[in-house]
Amino acid sequence: MSRYRQQDNLLGQANSFLEVLEQISQIAPLDKPVLVIGERGTGKELIAARLHFLSKRWDQNYIKLNCAALSESLLESELFGYEAGAFTGASKRREGRFEVAHNGTLFLDELANTSGLIQEKLLRVVEYGEFERVGGSKSVKTDVRLIAATNEDLPALADAGEFRADLLDRLAFDVITIPPLRERREDIMMLAENFAINMAREMEMELFSGFTEKAKRTLLDYDWPGNIRELKNVVERAVYRTNNPHLPVHEIVLDPFESAFRPKGRVKTNDRVSTPDSPNVVAQTDTPMVNEHIEGADVTPLIPAKKQEIVEYPIDLKERSQQHEIDMIKQALADSQFNQKKTAEKLSLTYHQLRGYLKKYNLLDSSAENVEA
Repeated sequence: MSRYRQQDNLLGQANSFLEVLEQISQIAPLDKPVLVIGERGTGKELIAARLHFLSKRWDQNYIKLNCAALSESLLESELFGYEAGAFTGASKRREGRFEVAHNGTLFLDELANTSGLIQEKLLRVVEYGEFERVGGSKSVKTDVRLIAATNEDLPALADAGEFRADLLDRLAFDVITIPPLRERREDIMMLAENFAINMAREMEMELFSGFTEKAKRTLLDYDWPGNIRELKNVVERAVYRTNNPHLPVHEIVLDPFESAFRPKGRVKTNDRVSTPDSPNVVAQTDTPMVNEHIEGADVTPLIPAKKQEIVEYPIDLKERSQQHEIDMIKQALADSQFNQKKTAEKLSLTYHQLRGYLKKYNLLDSSAENVEA
C-alpha cells in the first residue's frame, strides 16, 4: 500500500488542472491578493493553502475564515477585532483575524456572502493596509496577503449591485478558476484510489484490492455535482461497506439517501418558520381570520386561514416571480416615502443590493430617486 501525504490531495494530470497548478506557482511568490473561483467541493481551500506555502510568507501565520458561517456583526468582530466596551460582554480588547495574520496570509472563504459594510472595510484593508477595530477610532496597520474564494459569479453580482465593484477590482489581481471534476475525467480514478487507500488505512486494513470494472464505470460515468468532496465521500463509503481487504470494491452507492422508505414531502415545525423581526410590523392579508384555541393560554389568538389560490396553467413562473419582487419593492418604496436606504432596511437588503434590484427592474425613475439619503 503506497503512502500519501495530506497535501497530495491536490492530485491530477488533466491539462486544465495542471494549468491551475502552474498559475499557482507563478502568483504564489507575489504579495498580491488572489481570488479562487470554483464550484463546491473543487478544493478551493487546498488551492489557497498551496498559495500560502509556496509564498515568502510560508513560515508565518496562515489564518482561515468562512464568511458564510457568521452574521455581519460577528464577522466584523472576527475579522477586525474589537475594543473593550465595544458591546455587552466585551470586557477587554480582542485582536481580529487581520491582526493575527500580520505578515502572513488570510484566507476568506465564501466571500460573496459578506455584507456591504464588511466589503467596505475589506476594501480599505486591501487598499491602504489599515482598519479600525469595532468600537475603536484608531487605525491599525497590518501586512496581510489576502486570498478569497467563492463559488459564485462575482462580476455578475457586481453588475447587479450585490457586490462592491471597487473591491472586486482590487481583489482580482489574479483569478484562479478551478475546473470541476466532470472536466477532469482522467483524474477521477487517481483521486478515487488515493481516497480508498487512505480509508483502508483508517480502517486498519492490510491492503486495498482496487475497484472492479463495474465500479470504475460507475465512477467515470457520473457527473459529480459535488466534485472532489463528493467523490471522497462516495469512495470512502464504498470501502467501508465492502470491509474486506481481499475483495475489490464492487458496489458504488452514489446517493446514500436512496431508499424505498425515504420520507416524502416536507414537514416544517413552528420553530423553523420565519417571523417578522420587528414587533411593529403587522401582516396585511385579505385572508379571513379563524380562531385557534391554545390550551393553557389566557387568550385565543387569531391566525389566518389558508386560502387556496386558483391558478390557471400554464404560467410563466419566472415572469410571475419577477412581478412579485417588483410589487414588493414598489410597496416598500412607497411606504418609505421613496427613501432608498429605509427601503433597503425594510427589505433586509444592503443599499447596494437594493440599487441592483432597481436597475434590474428599471425602477430608477424620478419617483424612485426622489430621496436617496
